[in-house]
Amino acid sequence: MTSTPATTYTELPRSYRIPLVVMGVAIPLALIKLWLGGVVGLFGLFLLVQTLTLTLRFTDSALDVYRRDTVIRHFPYADWQHWEIFWEPVPVLFYFREVNSIHFLPMLFDPNELRTCLEAHCAGAKDLAEPSE
Repeated sequence: MTSTPATTYTELPRSYRIPLVVMGVAIPLALIKLWLGGVVGLFGLFLLVQTLTLTLRFTDSALDVYRRDTVIRHFPYADWQHWEIFWEPVPVLFYFREVNSIHFLPMLFDPNELRTCLEAHCAGAKDLAEPSE
């Protein structure tokens, strides 16, 4: 029986700020337009479920996205071209670009810890200029 070395990783703590704010905004919207408040409330509930079930893990070589205990996406740092955390005063969106695709994630995780991990693992991708077309 052979054993493999333990993989070290950083798991980001969850942040419920965005889902709760969206659900809170749904209440006054429902007083104005019931259907609009319902749509926004359902979106907030969707974000809350995602916050409860998704986990981001930064390993030595990739960002892994887990749904509970199952890896659903694997993003090797070598493929990253650029990343941003949007809206600095209140971070709401995480964007990163790989060689063949772009990704947007709502800020369901601690933004400070996310920035620290990105700077540690993908600092070069942050500094690369977007190619001009």
